[in-house]
Amino acid sequence: MACAKLNAASSQWIGQQSFTQRQGSSSSSSSSTRFATRRVSFPIRAKAYNEELVQTAKTIASPGRGILAIDESNATCGKRLSSIGLDNTETNRQAYRQLLLTTPGLGEYISGAILFEETLYQSTTDGKKFVDCLRDAKIVPGIKVDKGLVPLPGSNNESWCQGLDGLASRSAEYYKQGARFAKWRTVVSIPCGPSALAVKEAAWGLARYAAISQDNGLVPIVEPEILLDGDHPIDRTLEVAEKVWSEVFFYLAENNVLFEGILLKPSMVTPGAEHKEKASPETIAKYTLTMLKRRVPPAVPGIMFLSGGQSEAEATLNLNAMNQSPNPWHVSFSYARALQNSVLKSWQGRPENIEAAQKSLLVRAKANSLAQLGKYSAEGENEEAKKGMFVKGYTY
Repeated sequence: MACAKLNAASSQWIGQQSFTQRQGSSSSSSSSTRFATRRVSFPIRAKAYNEELVQTAKTIASPGRGILAIDESNATCGKRLSSIGLDNTETNRQAYRQLLLTTPGLGEYISGAILFEETLYQSTTDGKKFVDCLRDAKIVPGIKVDKGLVPLPGSNNESWCQGLDGLASRSAEYYKQGARFAKWRTVVSIPCGPSALAVKEAAWGLARYAAISQDNGLVPIVEPEILLDGDHPIDRTLEVAEKVWSEVFFYLAENNVLFEGILLKPSMVTPGAEHKEKASPETIAKYTLTMLKRRVPPAVPGIMFLSGGQSEAEATLNLNAMNQSPNPWHVSFSYARALQNSVLKSWQGRPENIEAAQKSLLVRAKANSLAQLGKYSAEGENEEAKKGMFVKGYTY
């Protein structure tokens, strides 16, 4: 995505005093206004699903387990399949997802699986619903509910996430089908500013989605992904992340979202992918935990990091570094590429390779399970796991 060069004197970008202060009462008010009686009402949100939401979130945020994200759109799944020479057909997508979701022993390391809508309604070749495969493995089924990113008018070539129209009715249907949590991914681009407009739009959209999800029994995963694109230093990422998450939690509170019934899916705080110096896992852990402790209430049960184009080994090492001391929340993973890359290369679309591919998935899942417990060692990792997967301008 091409971004216009920013004017240093502009007041429209984070880091340059761009966000207007929320207004309080004016000191110049007349005495009659000053002493007028104000009637304040507080909204009371529906509590029909509160206990279930809290229990679902706790189940997903359980020790030594994390989330397998296989909610790629059909187009993105097609790119994965084409990398091993397969056509993007429903049959091939179903075969690949069956391989993943029927892996024996997966529930030991995976507590939740995010599905694309197509997958939520699919079954194995033997006729067993994928949702039932997950339940039998004690894995909570989840669903991607956003409708993707589109250009945001009035911004610096930034985007916003669509999908609020009809979300309540869709969420109710997903709940009936067996889903118990939801995911909505929006993005923030540092090279493009980010503009105050884009950050506010991302935060407000996430908050509305979260409130609608909870009203329909789904635990919302809140995901404002700060893209790796750019050559900025890690301090700039921290600055933007803090602003983004402060906006997100302001609007979550405005929308009466139950914090105990949500999960977060943040980016780790790293330098831009094109920055000249790479940060160590210890540095990334320090910056990321600093941001979280400044912005995320301890009422939130789980922080499920996205990998965002890091290599499989990098994502695991960084997670492990964050779990070397106790945290106020369950700090874990919600990985897609960082769990699937080795699986695809082992499978190659061949039935005779299914067992080997499932073993590859278990290797990566176990590694991240150990990282969630702070007990991972990179000793013995193969070179393939160390290869970066960053794609500039990546779409999901």
